[in-house]
Formats: sequence, C-alpha cells, structure tokens
Amino acid sequence: MKRRNSTYHMSILSILIAIIILQDFIPMLGNIPIGPLSLTTLHVTVIITAIVLGPVDGAIVGGVWGVITWIRAFTMPSSAIAPLVFVNPVVSVVPRIMIGLIAGWVFIGLTKVMKKPLVPMILSSVAGALTNTILVLGLIYLFYDTPAVAHSYGVNVHNLFKAFVAIFATNGIAEMVLAAVIAPAVATPLRRLHRPK
Repeated sequence: MKRRNSTYHMSILSILIAIIILQDFIPMLGNIPIGPLSLTTLHVTVIITAIVLGPVDGAIVGGVWGVITWIRAFTMPSSAIAPLVFVNPVVSVVPRIMIGLIAGWVFIGLTKVMKKPLVPMILSSVAGALTNTILVLGLIYLFYDTPAVAHSYGVNVHNLFKAFVAIFATNGIAEMVLAAVIAPAVATPLRRLHRPK
C-alpha cells in the first residue's frame, strides 16, 4: 500500500511538473490576457502541488518554473523586462520556490486548527499568490531600481514604486483571487485521491 501511494505521489508530481512546463511555453495556458491585465496562472499549479503533496513538492514545482524563467531570460525572453531582471536567479527562482513553501506551510498549519480543509486551502492559495507578487516586485525594486527597468514599465524611474503598487493593485489582487478560486477546486478531488486508503 505504501509503495502504491508513493507511485501515485510521484505520478502526480510528474504531471504537475509537466503542466508547469506547458504553461510556461504556451501563452494562453500560463498567461491570460484580460483587458489591460495579463494574469499568470503558473502560481496556481505551484499552490495546488503544495496543498496536495506538501511544501517540499510545491517548492520543487515552483523551482522548475523559476529555472525555466531564468533560462528563458537569456534565450527566449517572455517580455521586455525579462532580460533585465530575470537573469538574476534571486528574482526569477527564489520567489517561485517560496510560493510552494509558504502555501504548503500555511495549509498544514491551518488544517491543524480547522477541521474542514476548504478555508485552509483558500487562505494558503492567497498566501502563495501574495508571496509571488510581493517577492517578485519587491526584489525587482530592491535590485533594479534603474531607468532601464522603469522604461520597460513605461514610467520614469522616480515613479517605479508607484508603478509596482499599481501592478499589485491590479494584476496582484486578480491573481490572488484566481488562485483562491481555482486551486481549492482542483486540489479538493486530488487530495481525496491522494489520501492513503
């Protein structure tokens, strides 16, 4: 039984890694344009992994996403900002790993005090999405408060912080809501299947 559960665990992890790779390379899977916004969905896959398989596996899937982002910054930049900031693995890889760790830890912690898993799933999804947005924007601002980066966002360098606040208020919150809705919906049936018999 333990071997069966281990095989199932590895199968789910492999599928989620494959999904994150596809999302990164297929624009409409990884980024959904909605009006002026471009919502990333990759963080949702990391959060689902963290909820279903735990924080370590969430960090692995997040790390895969981060490494792909880092490599693509040199070879196939996904945006004008990518070759300026995502060549730094602290910006491209670390936040993605932290999504899985934070979402997984929050879920484990909350399930210890709440019997039903839905609220912990929603709150861990919010925590994971916020981790991504805050760390990526915060690290870009910390390391790359430069005219070149400001120009890529279409603002003066003195207005870069305001631009990041605007991004957080639009994309960041929208991605948080997206994660809070989709991650629990997908994670719930996966957790039922993953639970040891």
